[in-house]
Amino acid sequence: MMVMDTLRQILEKINTRVNFDGVIKFDEPMSLHTSFKIGGPADVYIKPDKTAFSEYVPLLLKTAGENNIPLFILGAGANILVSDRGIRGIVLDTGSWKGIDYDVSEQAVKVLSGTSIDELVDTLADAGLSGLEFLAGMPGSAGGSVWMNARCYEKSISDVLIETEILDEEQNRMIIPFKMSDFSYKKSPFQERNVFILSASFSTVKKEPELIKKDNECYRKDRTEKGHYSFPSAGSTFKNNHAFGEPTGKIIDKAGMKGLQIGGAQVAPWHGNIIINKDNARAVDVRMLIDKITEKIREERGFELEREVLYIGEWE
Repeated sequence: MMVMDTLRQILEKINTRVNFDGVIKFDEPMSLHTSFKIGGPADVYIKPDKTAFSEYVPLLLKTAGENNIPLFILGAGANILVSDRGIRGIVLDTGSWKGIDYDVSEQAVKVLSGTSIDELVDTLADAGLSGLEFLAGMPGSAGGSVWMNARCYEKSISDVLIETEILDEEQNRMIIPFKMSDFSYKKSPFQERNVFILSASFSTVKKEPELIKKDNECYRKDRTEKGHYSFPSAGSTFKNNHAFGEPTGKIIDKAGMKGLQIGGAQVAPWHGNIIINKDNARAVDVRMLIDKITEKIREERGFELEREVLYIGEWE
């Protein structure tokens, strides 16, 4: 109770210093905000309107840091598993911080971090700018995709990234030019820092809009046929590793683990590297399934699978 009272007092103090428009909720179920549809309550859930974002967020980040209050930045909630106990401290939802600014002549696009990837690829298709079609149908945000260096269909965000605008550890705005050595397979330099991604700029090439739209639909169709949308999930559970000789999904398939179920969580019967929320799964069900897969592959193949899904919140 003392912690919650402290949070309320801090938020009230911030709101007297800057205008706030948006949503503030206490004990907000995170199952409402993740693609897994799993997760206990956040102590405080904050979603500022776009008009309040620029002034409110730096002050919120600064105040949380000064008071040692944990703060989790939420994108589209597409690659995380939130614990059944929920998240202590503050969850900052970036969903209203969205916008797309492109220049056809310069063949470049600047995207605010809360913008959905699907919205981005459709906007670029209408503008006749190609390069991000491989992301079509991916349930993520622009900021989260840069943070994770999202990769699919043998292409990564870093392949088209020009620069990233951030709030650094002292809440100063900074432009970080793309540097190839800073990025690797599903790794970005922002994973090692406590920063807030404001926007990202990407390179594109001109192409007929109808051809881009056709490619977008092909990627979406492929995701649909692979069952990505059949049940709530976080997409690929583990990273691929070329040293293993074949995709992780096939390794898990060959271990006979497709369809394996613990509680309401199941290894998708159609794909070994997707765990689904089949029947009101708890976070602990998913985690136990991940542990079981990891242990079996370690014992049978000697491979140490690297988890892609992030564990967020208060775990035992």
